[in-house]
Amino acid sequence: MKIAFFTETFLPKVDGIVTRLTKTVQNLIELNDEVIVFCPEGAPTQYMGAKVIGVPAMPLPLYPELKLALPRPAVSEALEEFQPDLVHVVNPAVLGLGGIWLAKTNGIPLIASYHTHLPKYLEHYGMGMLEPLLWEMLKAAHNQAQLNLCTSTAMVDELREKGIQHTALWQRGVDTDAFKPDLRNDLMRKKLLGKFDDRGSLLIYVGRLSAEKQIERIKPVLEAIPETRLALVGDGPYRQQLEKIFENTATTFVGYLSGQELASAYASGDAFLFPSSTETLGLVLLEAMAAGCPVVGANKGGIPDIITDGENGCLYDPDGINDGAESLIKATYRLLGNDLERQTMRNAARKEAERWGWKGATKQLQKYYQDVLKKPLNIAA
Repeated sequence: MKIAFFTETFLPKVDGIVTRLTKTVQNLIELNDEVIVFCPEGAPTQYMGAKVIGVPAMPLPLYPELKLALPRPAVSEALEEFQPDLVHVVNPAVLGLGGIWLAKTNGIPLIASYHTHLPKYLEHYGMGMLEPLLWEMLKAAHNQAQLNLCTSTAMVDELREKGIQHTALWQRGVDTDAFKPDLRNDLMRKKLLGKFDDRGSLLIYVGRLSAEKQIERIKPVLEAIPETRLALVGDGPYRQQLEKIFENTATTFVGYLSGQELASAYASGDAFLFPSSTETLGLVLLEAMAAGCPVVGANKGGIPDIITDGENGCLYDPDGINDGAESLIKATYRLLGNDLERQTMRNAARKEAERWGWKGATKQLQKYYQDVLKKPLNIAA
């Protein structure tokens, strides 16, 4: 097959969507498919055998890391030259809408996938009143597609409730060869601890430092559990605010890590805390679990698909007392308090991660592609 991806986010950006997309492209190429990727400018011109077309883009004012790329005639020309069997639009916003239009006008089968819970992000930027309007816009875009893929059962259900049709689950994936428990080491642990000693438990967070991730919810945990330390791995637009919030706590801002350093960071923590309640999946949780780091996540969105409470991690109630602070403290206590139970959860977490390889997720995606290509194309849809 020949697949054209339109995505609002790609390399060099680092996040769960980019990880899923790069692993998918890599595995599709290995399975002998041809791939072209249209994305905001700044990416390499080739990736793992796929051609990458960068489109001029401007930063989103509220979130400079996200760039909005406006489709241009060169995009249409490149698509026509490639002659794809299918267009796959990832998180349609601006460039993705261009991909939808090009697919519809050229009679190319269209799949869309939903990865970022944008309507829920709005309340964290003071624009919650726009949520109904955004859902209507998303519904209009996604309902152009023959199939809409979601990365968790919760998102499949929510999109259906909002009137988005033809939804299906795109299974999760994680690289269990890259993320593994035996990468735990003292040197990385010292880096995560920064200037702080190693007397207590080391909590880690990996991901974007942005408002919707609700990272400030970890502060009461540091205050409630003596001698805990926190390492925040990543960067983003909310970093300065977080530096003020976590001032005078045992918190280290590590910045971005990648490759084996990132895998070692996961493995070197005592617990991975992920307070966000807006996740469609939470890929970093799977990476932490693959690395054998016990996890605490919100009992909301796509996270309960990954964490079975008390078995391979702990869930907290993000809507509980004091924005879920008491529940998060209790879940962290539970995970840290018993060495035997924590080791049992660590082993169970690794076993859960081993179930979800990228090759399996990509073969499932290929099957979705093949099913869509077998169906008559409704141009007027």
